Amino acid sequence: MSERKICLTIAFDGTDFQGWQVQASGRTVQGVLEDALESMHRHPVRLTGAGRTDAGVHARAMSAHFTTDIFSIPAERFIPALNSFLPRDVRVTRAEEVSEDFHARYDAVAREYRYFLSSGTMGPLQRRGVFRLGRTVDIDRLNRYAATVVGIHDFTTFSAAGDKSDSKVRRIDGASWYPQNSTVVFVVKGNAFLWRMVRSLVGTMVDLDQAGADPSVMADLLASRDRSRSGMTIESCGLYLWRVYYA
Repeated sequence: MSERKICLTIAFDGTDFQGWQVQASGRTVQGVLEDALESMHRHPVRLTGAGRTDAGVHARAMSAHFTTDIFSIPAERFIPALNSFLPRDVRVTRAEEVSEDFHARYDAVAREYRYFLSSGTMGPLQRRGVFRLGRTVDIDRLNRYAATVVGIHDFTTFSAAGDKSDSKVRRIDGASWYPQNSTVVFVVKGNAFLWRMVRSLVGTMVDLDQAGADPSVMADLLASRDRSRSGMTIESCGLYLWRVYYA
């Protein structure tokens, strides 16, 4: 065997990145990680993530794999080795050897996102990771909206104009809101998500809450498959890829 495969768990502050995926220009999370891998291996190494995050989106636990020709260190030693080359806004938190047929994206069975927003005054440490809404929300009403999206649905209403997915059907395993100290958190878990889908869901529910709309309105929006009827696509600053699930 000339190579082995390593799966990394990565946390990052997405504020100063143009997203996960390497682009023609702009700083990306994948780009700085591949630079660190190249510094360690002394040749280019391709890193494959469990998904893509947009500009400004954060991650608590992104999964990604690469193949390595380094056999002299155990998998866990890739953590300090890579972190020594990485900028402060990206950190490898776990590294493990996986089977040669493992794929960080295609083997994932679910992904969990969380969105954090504040209805009051935010501290200076929150400004990069929490969206300031500036008003209170009704948690019970938001949870009634969230309940309408659980299940298998066509999410065209909550997709972005540039989404190139062949199908807009997705499975949502759970969606709920809860208060946490001075913030309100939306948690959603599903098999996969459309481009900007979570941000559109959050923005629409917040808009409907402000209007005091009945939960049936959220259900009607979902069923309409008409993206012109959705609410605002909320800013990326409060969104986190929280966890990737594998069987």
